Amino acid sequence: IAMKALKSRLYQMELDRRNAAINEAHEAKGDAGWGNQIRSYVLQPYQMVKDLRTNYETSDTKGVLDGDLDAFMAATLAQDVAGKSRAEAQGD
Repeated sequence: IAMKALKSRLYQMELDRRNAAINEAHEAKGDAGWGNQIRSYVLQPYQMVKDLRTNYETSDTKGVLDGDLDAFMAATLAQDVAGKSRAEAQGD
């Protein structure tokens, strides 16, 4: 009986640890609701695409609209490596 109780406690502790890790990862995600804008596209009177999360901008609107998003992904990865959260970058 004592061994079953010990197994039960250990199992519950592991479940709690996993749930805490899942909750932490979920809280780190940004809100994906309405009104969250990722990029701003200006095509007239001048041309610019700006990533509002990283503040990266480019005047190559045609390339971005054709799917060339490598620079935006690199800016996001560089921000993540630097340890800045997206909320901190938006405040800059």
